[in-house]
Amino acid sequence: MDVALAAAAWLICLYAAAEDGSYHEPPWLTFLTATLLSVPLLISWQWPVAGTLVVGVTAGAALAFGIVPDFASTGPLFSMAVVLFALGLYVGGRRSFAAASAASAVVLIGTVVADISADGPGLAGTVFAALICAASWALGWTLRERRRQAALTAARATEQAVSDERLRIAREMHDIIGHSLSLIAVKAAIANHVAQQRPEELPAALAVIEATSKQALEELRRSVGELRTEPVFTAPPVLADLSHLADRAAWAGVVVSLAVRGGEDAPEGVVLAAYRIVQESLTNVVKHAAPAKCHVDVAASDGELRIEVADDGTRRLAPAGDGMGLAGMRERVAAYGGSFTAGPRKAGGFEVVATLPYGGAR
Repeated sequence: MDVALAAAAWLICLYAAAEDGSYHEPPWLTFLTATLLSVPLLISWQWPVAGTLVVGVTAGAALAFGIVPDFASTGPLFSMAVVLFALGLYVGGRRSFAAASAASAVVLIGTVVADISADGPGLAGTVFAALICAASWALGWTLRERRRQAALTAARATEQAVSDERLRIAREMHDIIGHSLSLIAVKAAIANHVAQQRPEELPAALAVIEATSKQALEELRRSVGELRTEPVFTAPPVLADLSHLADRAAWAGVVVSLAVRGGEDAPEGVVLAAYRIVQESLTNVVKHAAPAKCHVDVAASDGELRIEVADDGTRRLAPAGDGMGLAGMRERVAAYGGSFTAGPRKAGGFEVVATLPYGGAR
């Protein structure tokens, strides 16, 4: 493209000189001027400031001294349009504006000097030259700003995607590790208690700790595997797997009654969110209310999955800084435009209720 533009500028200058019968400049000067107006177009993309200044000075001199006939200013203005466009496109800030202003001023001075002669282009030619210079630079500058804004938007989108992915991973790790460690902590405390008074119960408590640890490691490996360059397919949890959560909570002294109705047509993302909400809710029951009874109800109706987890335990005060699990559940629900409430029950205990719409997600 740059070669074609340079060749066009060179030929336009030579054609204008050949068409003027009164033109008597030496041929070498004509060729030199045409060359100085065309060669910088080849480098204007790499060195736009230098190309603009060379073309500006040459065009101003050509117009002022009639090296290219005054009536045929197409060649100089064509070259100026190309270099000013490249200047606006590739150079930003005051440097671009200063170079464009200096080169344009030289060209306009040349048109004014030419206007003084009888064969000059007149005021209209000077105004036309000013418009060509201003419009060319402004067009390049506008495209440059659009590219910059597009790059910033893409960078922000990338940063947001990375942030969202980190949040998702942190949430998954919290749900997986928090649930398992809570069970381990409860069973470890029981093991420590029964070691002296009822040593026959110690093996059962240690067996629960061992099984829970293995399950936590397996889920942790699955989550970490998602970070690998080559994705490793692992089946996500389904609603039928909620029974495993109930069994694990029972190991820590929480008697869970589980009811699951429908939801076979729910998307994987909604099912995973429901699974994690139940998992975190049972973890909180184990941590803050065990031993207790807990009812888990998951029901699908009219394109919506409703999760209810209620316990009857006497809730202990959570340690300072706790509540990350509730925040994670709210974020999961908000991602699907659902509703979330959590708080004490009037009849005693604690209740978590969440809805996950999925009617338009299928």
